[in-house]
Amino acid sequence: MDIRSVFGANVRRYRVAAGLSQEAVAVKMGVDRAYVSGMERGQQNVTLLTMWHLAKALKVKPADLLDETVEDDES
Repeated sequence: MDIRSVFGANVRRYRVAAGLSQEAVAVKMGVDRAYVSGMERGQQNVTLLTMWHLAKALKVKPADLLDETVEDDES
């Protein structure tokens, strides 16, 4: 699986687990909701700084967003 897909699946999983909407995450990060959607769909090639802001918004470690061992629920 492409790392952007892994990242996106993890973002979605942690966002849903936190009970946050894409809009709420976007507000916490200072970005547009469509950007969060693009990350979740694996269409954004995010920077390290963006990953750090996203991890803070989701209250997880940045490394958690790259965890390839988590199975994608949509498979």
